[in-house]
Amino acid sequence: MSLSRDEVQRVSLLARLELSDPELDAMTTQLAQIVAYVEQLGELDTADVAPMAHAIEISNVLADDQPREGLPRDEALANAPKRDAECYLVPAVLGD
Repeated sequence: MSLSRDEVQRVSLLARLELSDPELDAMTTQLAQIVAYVEQLGELDTADVAPMAHAIEISNVLADDQPREGLPRDEALANAPKRDAECYLVPAVLGD
């Protein structure tokens, strides 16, 4: 599949990109190369390849959740710009 200049111009309009004539010519060439590469990848036999979400193996780097004591209320509210004895005070959003 080859891309025409008109197709690239249409895509640029949909993406709200204003491309000059030289930029449009360059983008047409670059996108045509990308499409050709994707077509080349489509020719590969991937029947025995397991689907994956990432190109490399990743693992969860977060620590296990361990229950522990929370902050005392006064310490948790210490940096609040406005507060009362129990909570943060914020401006009303949905009316009075």
